[in-house]
Amino acid sequence: MNINVGIIDQQVRGLAQRLEGRIEQELDKPLDETTTRSVAFVVLCAKVMLGLTEEEATLALTEGGNDFGVDAIEVGDLTDGEFVVTLLQGKYHHANLDGVKSFPQSGVEKAVQAVRALFNPAAPVDLNPRLQARIEEVRSLILDGNIPRVRFLLCSNGESWKVPEAQAIIDGEHFGDRATFEHVNHDLLVQILGATQPVRESIKFTGKSLTEDIQFVRVFIGKVAVSEIARIMEAHGDRLLDRNIRRYLGLHGNRVNEAIRHTLTSAEERPNFFFYNNGVTLICERFDFNALQSENHIVRVEGLQIINGGQTSKTIQATFAPAQRQIFPPEGDDAHVLVRLYQVPKDAGPSVQTITFAINSQNPVDLQDLRSGDERQQRLEMSMRDLGFEYRRQRSEGVLTAKEISVGTAAEAVLSVWRERPQRAKFRQQGELFDKSYEDIFTGDLTAAQVVIAVMLFRIAENKRKRPPTHAPELVRYASNFIAMLMGRYLLSDLEITSNQLDHRRFEEARKLVETSGDTYFDRAVQALKEGLDKLYGGQPVSPQRLAATFRRGDLFTYLQAPAAQAR
Repeated sequence: MNINVGIIDQQVRGLAQRLEGRIEQELDKPLDETTTRSVAFVVLCAKVMLGLTEEEATLALTEGGNDFGVDAIEVGDLTDGEFVVTLLQGKYHHANLDGVKSFPQSGVEKAVQAVRALFNPAAPVDLNPRLQARIEEVRSLILDGNIPRVRFLLCSNGESWKVPEAQAIIDGEHFGDRATFEHVNHDLLVQILGATQPVRESIKFTGKSLTEDIQFVRVFIGKVAVSEIARIMEAHGDRLLDRNIRRYLGLHGNRVNEAIRHTLTSAEERPNFFFYNNGVTLICERFDFNALQSENHIVRVEGLQIINGGQTSKTIQATFAPAQRQIFPPEGDDAHVLVRLYQVPKDAGPSVQTITFAINSQNPVDLQDLRSGDERQQRLEMSMRDLGFEYRRQRSEGVLTAKEISVGTAAEAVLSVWRERPQRAKFRQQGELFDKSYEDIFTGDLTAAQVVIAVMLFRIAENKRKRPPTHAPELVRYASNFIAMLMGRYLLSDLEITSNQLDHRRFEEARKLVETSGDTYFDRAVQALKEGLDKLYGGQPVSPQRLAATFRRGDLFTYLQAPAAQAR
């Protein structure tokens, strides 16, 4: 048995045992032990490769027949008219744990067919309902003029597909930078899973450097050749990015990273790289160097991590990869990047979280983890516990129970239900929810009772979206955020209060109403949306693509005005 294959098999079996009931619930069918392990492998790959929690990875599942070989899908944020769609296909070899079985050519063929068909809004497809709803949302974004970048992860516990036979199938489509196909196997998964192991390295700085102690933090600032960055990244890879809040966006389809590569591969521009780039910020537990030297220091570092500049570092690594050197043979020693190295003690000075947030918050990135230390989040956690619920303000492993609420779900639910902006919450961008919209969502007077009730309503709508009731209209698969908003209106009307008056004193009454009348609220909301759609489109049939587009915008609000009693 291959040792890394064995490690992954152990992880898969643990996931299958832990998530068996949840996986069957999500896929809405009973599974045998072998199939459960196959699905658990897809969950593991989604979790590791996309940085998802077990809950998020399980929700991404689309396996279940009529799926074009797409076992999971994750749609990224819309940024500057572009968005990344990651598709996953899993081929788990249960009987062969030697790690030598190649990824099947049939799987590659299905992946290519999926990309060709799924991202063409005019192509008719017959998909399982779970995947169909996600694809129609993607297609509606495409019809609005947005550009998808497709990343297909073909995952197995063996070797990659055969070259040139299977590779020719991919190359023959000429997708270019619109779609990339990557093989993910046991070795890569183990490498990333081991990212928490401390990194020890010696970094060669060029020229003069600045060293100073500031507020119990040692600081070393200087320039480093990009070839040195490439060497370090090649040696340690994603282990260096464990605390970096950005996931690598890739070379193709990302303008910033493409510009970095262009500069590095241009003989004329390469020496100016130092002036064009914002630099790389590192933290460590300890660094040492020969202080008697005046320049060209070699700094020994323990516990090294990149907290800003991960995109730059990964692009440098990709540009200097052996395969790329045959195409672009840059001389890296004439290009340098500014490096800031912080030695941050655990018991003094600013926290790593504070430094990371301050450095990264200039850009709209995923700030969910960084906001977890906010005083308002801490208050909600304490207050929610008094109501009998656990607030997960930090990302955590495992699937959440009914009594546990993640900060991401709380943000989406509150924005939909009480702030009445379901169109923004539905296609949520974590960078917006925890940056631009953060103050609107998590206001100083937001109570734990409001959060819990919003989440309870939202979960009812979401559960029925995933498993629509018999004879439910098609809109149910696309309108969960709007439905939750209307359910909130009906609840407040029955309580005869406004959302601001919902606190611990009215919590039990509100909770019991949700439990006893939640299905009734749901049915009323669906009927109201059907009537609103009829008015909006003059009674004409509405295609799934148009439904997806409608619930991404605010067109319906004109037809969803609540009666005075409901809007009190």
